[in-house]
Amino acid sequence: MSQDNFFHKKNSLNIDGKLHSLSEPKVMGILNITPNSFYDGGKLRSDHDILKLAEKHLKEGAYFLDIGGHSTKPGADDVAVEEETNRVCGAGEVILKEFPNAILSVDTFRSKVAESAVNSGFKLVNDVSGGNLDVSMFDTLSSLKVPYILMHMRGTPQNMQSLTDYDNLARDIISDLSVKVKKLTELGVHDVIIDPGFGFSKTIDQNFELLNSLDLFHLLELPLLVGLSRKSSIYKTLETDAENALNGTTVLNTIALQKGASILRVHDVKEAVEAIKLTQKIKKA
Repeated sequence: MSQDNFFHKKNSLNIDGKLHSLSEPKVMGILNITPNSFYDGGKLRSDHDILKLAEKHLKEGAYFLDIGGHSTKPGADDVAVEEETNRVCGAGEVILKEFPNAILSVDTFRSKVAESAVNSGFKLVNDVSGGNLDVSMFDTLSSLKVPYILMHMRGTPQNMQSLTDYDNLARDIISDLSVKVKKLTELGVHDVIIDPGFGFSKTIDQNFELLNSLDLFHLLELPLLVGLSRKSSIYKTLETDAENALNGTTVLNTIALQKGASILRVHDVKEAVEAIKLTQKIKKA
C-alpha cells in the first residue's frame, strides 16, 4: 500500500464550489512583482512583462499562478501594505483580463493584502508565515472561504535564519503545523495545503533532511506543496548560483514527487511538468 493511500491524504481543493483534483500533482508558476526577490526580482517591470510570463507559465502547463509583492528572502526589507496590495492586485487584474480562467494565488503574510486580492479575483492565499506575522490572518481566511497554503517558518524574514534549533526537525514542524490545522478547521477553513517551508528558518543540511523526511508529513492527511525552486540549498551545495540551479531544482522536485508532493511551486514550469509526467509514468507502470 502506498504512503498516500495509507494515510488517506485529501487530494482535492474546493475553488468557487468546484472540486479541483490533486490526485495527479499540479504546478504553481511563480510571478514575483518585486524589485528584490532572490532569483527573479526586478524582472517584471511592466504589464507587458507580467502578461508575457503569465502566458508562458500557462502555456507550459501551470495550474496555478502565485503572485507575490513582498520579498521574503532572508533579510528582505519590509514593504508598505498599500504598496504590496497595489503590486499583487494590479498584476492580478492584468492577468485576469487576458486569462480570465487563470487560478491566481496571492503570496502574502498580511490579511489585508489577502482580503484585497481575493476580492479582486484571486482564489488561494499562500502565507509563508503560517499566520505568525498577522494575528488576523486565520480569522480573515474564515470569511474568505478560499484554500490556504500553510507554510512553516519561525520568526521573520529578517531573523528566521537564526532560529534553526530543533529537537527533531520533521516532528517539530509537523507538531507546529498540526496545531494550526486544528485551529483553521475550527474556524471553518477546510481546504488547507501544507508547505514544510524549505529555506525558511532551516539550514542547508536541514533542508535536505526535511526533503528526506517529506513522506512523514502525510500524517497530516493534507496536500503537500513543495517550494525548492532555485533556492540556496541547491546552488550553494552545487557551488553555483540561482541562475544555474535549474537542473538541481528538477532533481529535488523529482524526489519530492516520489515522496508524495501534490503541488510544485516553481520558476520553471516546463521542467516541473515534465518531472510530473515522468514520475506519474513510473507510478502507473
